[in-house]
Amino acid sequence: MLPKLVENPLAEYPAVADNKKRNEINSLVFKCSELKYKDINKPFKFNTINWNQETSFFLNCIYKIHLKKSGMDSKLADVALHSKQVLIGSELKEATLFIKNGVITDIREGKLDAADSTIEDLGNLVVMPGLIDSHVHINEPGRTEWEGFETMTKAAIAGGITTLVDMPLNSSPVTIDVKTFNDKIAATKDKLYCNCGFWGGIVPANADKLEELVKCGVLGIKAFLTHSGIDEFPNVTLEDLKKGLATLAKHQIPMLAHAEIDEMHEGIQTFEKNPTNYMAYLNSRPKIWEDHAVEMMIRLCEEYKTPVHIVHLSSADSLAQLKAARSKGLPVSVETCPQYLYFCAEEIPDGNTLFKCAPPIRERENNEKLWNALKDGLIDFVVTDHSPATPDLKKIDSGNLKEAWGGIASIQFSLPVVWTAAKKRNFAMEKIADLMSKNVAKFIGFGKTKGQLKVGYDADIVVWDPEQSFTVKADDIHYRHKISPYVGEELKGVIKQTYIAGKKVFENGKFLSLPQGKILLRDHK
Repeated sequence: MLPKLVENPLAEYPAVADNKKRNEINSLVFKCSELKYKDINKPFKFNTINWNQETSFFLNCIYKIHLKKSGMDSKLADVALHSKQVLIGSELKEATLFIKNGVITDIREGKLDAADSTIEDLGNLVVMPGLIDSHVHINEPGRTEWEGFETMTKAAIAGGITTLVDMPLNSSPVTIDVKTFNDKIAATKDKLYCNCGFWGGIVPANADKLEELVKCGVLGIKAFLTHSGIDEFPNVTLEDLKKGLATLAKHQIPMLAHAEIDEMHEGIQTFEKNPTNYMAYLNSRPKIWEDHAVEMMIRLCEEYKTPVHIVHLSSADSLAQLKAARSKGLPVSVETCPQYLYFCAEEIPDGNTLFKCAPPIRERENNEKLWNALKDGLIDFVVTDHSPATPDLKKIDSGNLKEAWGGIASIQFSLPVVWTAAKKRNFAMEKIADLMSKNVAKFIGFGKTKGQLKVGYDADIVVWDPEQSFTVKADDIHYRHKISPYVGEELKGVIKQTYIAGKKVFENGKFLSLPQGKILLRDHK
């Protein structure tokens, strides 16, 4: 019969206390303190000495005591996942992940037996870090008939997204000061099925008052250089941007810009006369609007030495100046969106307002250049700009693109949409994980805890089948309004499971738990 676990095995059992073995035990204790030896229920062989069963038990007692004293019990993992395709670093490997208290505690190559952990065998499914989408419009409080935290975050985990960052609009009130920020935080109570951070907003009225908003913990500040679509969030001037950047320079957090500067031209009048014609809409918002805005933001970035981020880039003509800015070492980053990569203007039917967004979806030749920029690393990441509205606001029946709300709803389908298009262009899955998780985590300031499967990182995980095809159906949509330009599209990549902090929250089309998401705030110090 093996002895009971004791607090001081060496003192109680002096038979193992000779000098040679004592030195080896001391080394073992150090090794245990580094949490490197995990198979504590197996007979232990340490260096050249084969310990007998009784001594092996003593050594395992020491390790268990260490775990107990360090706040961990003897169970090695709450969750253990094995797959033949786990994304470790930049490679897909057969591996087993061990997860405890919401964090990845160990990663072992191959399939292991672990007496203290039940390992879920996922076969050949891909295990990746959960996606992060830093550009969404949740619209709560104030416009929950458009969307809301509960429906939005449930749709996110159904799509393998584990972290969102909400824009300061189109909630009402918009998030531009301490009170409106606190209103938004209060609105999240018991509704977050995934993690959520927040961008603050800059408008003419608060351009010189951003300090208090930064101290609330927003991850950055968003500006519109053209009309935002709602009067509560007016666009800023050059002078407003300078005031804001002067504040952000002290904290080195990013200024995000909707980069279009509108100028009157003939195409606007043509669109007025042909409001259901998609090409007329496209031509009313030409690439030069984006190019001039990007040029201005690069100039301000250089002047204020402050991180600047271009949201939802659609104009490939801006890529050259972005590349030049990078060559100077300027902290300029840029994103694009699935709609600019999957659709092309030549194939969009007239009168279908579900495709309307701003900037608009452009021609195939332009969009292929965006793909090349993703491959070369010039565009940093891909996020949705999920911007939902009611069917009435989308003017679906009339097909009037001029009157319709500009925004595409797609949060649930971003991974299969991007993967379907990327696969045709020979993108590796590892690159997609960088573009939709790792790079976004770094951008939002959480690159040391999210976006990768590494020991010590949060166990936010998506499990999916990249080879399985499905057709998008309205009935399968989990966000507020079951409308999307992707309905009817055949895509590759089915989400099988989603984990938030190691807890399985979604599996095979079903939600498995109460809201598990946390609020993410930036430390402003």
